[in-house]
Amino acid sequence: MYTYKKKYKLYLLLCFLILICQEKVNSQIVIGTPNLGFSQACASANFNTYSTTFVFSPENGLNTSNQFLIELSDANGDFSNATIIFTSNSGTVTTSPATLDFSLPNTTAGENYRIRIKSSAPVATSSGSLPFAAYYKIQDAPFTINNLVSTGVYCAGGSYLLTIDNPGSGNNDSPLNYPSLTYKWYKETSATTSIFVSEGSSLTINQEGTYFVETNYGSCTSNSFSNRVTISSVTSGQADAGISSSLGNPFCPDLGATTLSTIGGNSYQWFKDGVIIPGATNQMYETIESGTYAVQVNLGSCSASGAIVLQSELFDASINVDETNTIEAEDTLTIIISNTANTPEFEWYLDNVLISSANEDTFDATAFGNYKVVVTENSGCTASRTFLFEIVEAFDPFPEVEKIPNLISPNGDTINDTWIIPTKYVTGSNTQVTILNNRGLVVLQTNDYLNNFPENDLNITNINQVYYYIITTPDNEVIKGSITIIK
Repeated sequence: MYTYKKKYKLYLLLCFLILICQEKVNSQIVIGTPNLGFSQACASANFNTYSTTFVFSPENGLNTSNQFLIELSDANGDFSNATIIFTSNSGTVTTSPATLDFSLPNTTAGENYRIRIKSSAPVATSSGSLPFAAYYKIQDAPFTINNLVSTGVYCAGGSYLLTIDNPGSGNNDSPLNYPSLTYKWYKETSATTSIFVSEGSSLTINQEGTYFVETNYGSCTSNSFSNRVTISSVTSGQADAGISSSLGNPFCPDLGATTLSTIGGNSYQWFKDGVIIPGATNQMYETIESGTYAVQVNLGSCSASGAIVLQSELFDASINVDETNTIEAEDTLTIIISNTANTPEFEWYLDNVLISSANEDTFDATAFGNYKVVVTENSGCTASRTFLFEIVEAFDPFPEVEKIPNLISPNGDTINDTWIIPTKYVTGSNTQVTILNNRGLVVLQTNDYLNNFPENDLNITNINQVYYYIITTPDNEVIKGSITIIK
């Protein structure tokens, strides 16, 4: 009986130990080295998704709360300060092999990164992957140096400084706006080859040649590179100073002023059409005008000069009417717009109201008022020109009136300002018109009356003045009466 109980106790102890061992086995997993789905990772804002595949065992060793993590080493493959670049949701990855996607931080730049896989429940870590080149191309567009001027000059024994423009001119996307980036300068050795010369955001040159710079994205091919600049030295006399226009040449003034830039020097003086521009003494000069621009650059022991014939793309246009035009009632005035615009559009307005039916370069106006026509160029340089004019009713000095008036008010309001009589008595009728003042003195006598009395200031007071008229027709008909002039 004693022996049986002892054996039974040993059996229970053995089962307990087996359960403990089995629990320990189930609480551990092994994660294999991650395989990469790429040879190098050249990320950008347009693409930043990469994948890795790994195995783990046993599958039933994962707790339901387990998460898999992907860690990224530093640029030298060291995991001491690893960055977590992916974390799975709890319990979502349960079968082996598993494939996970991840993205690179925008500070990634190096040739020897590695990744590894970690689990949270139970805790386990894989070994590191094979090294791979990885760069996040935060700026991946061409940029400018030397203010886009294609040349540079230094005096013999001196040097010339090339710098990356920040912000530069035009639409330049300067990589200097991204502090994490580094740069490599190159010198051309042929039309298709070049050699590395230096690192940094600027380059001091004391050898002639053609230079350019690229953002350092290592083995990841990049579109982040500069324009070429050809540097030469001069021993004496005038060297050539290049000039560039930020908006191109011809330029579109509707986009604002273009910036003219020249080579770097000690001091500058700009000219337009051979005349010095007061105060234009910087390396750059802004303008919206066409013309021949020149610059003198002091390089120290030598100098340089350059010129550019700057042309505006603004189209020419003209109108065939004056600012103020007169027509008779029910007459028509034809307005014509001559222009050199590409695919132009025309908008006509009367008293600031759009005339919807008018959209051609000609318009027949019949109404009195203030007009505006806007000509817009919609191809190439998008720009507009506006013309303003007015149409008023023409003054008729010989309107048809039935009676001879005896009251006028010459106050300048164009209404009843002069003594207007029936047309059968005015110029061309050979009728004699005589006007006398209240003292009997003749102030006007003519056989060619133009409806223009009084022509001169009569020094009218508050007291109305009375004049007398005698109209004698060719057949000796005599008409007499008075004219009262009121203020």
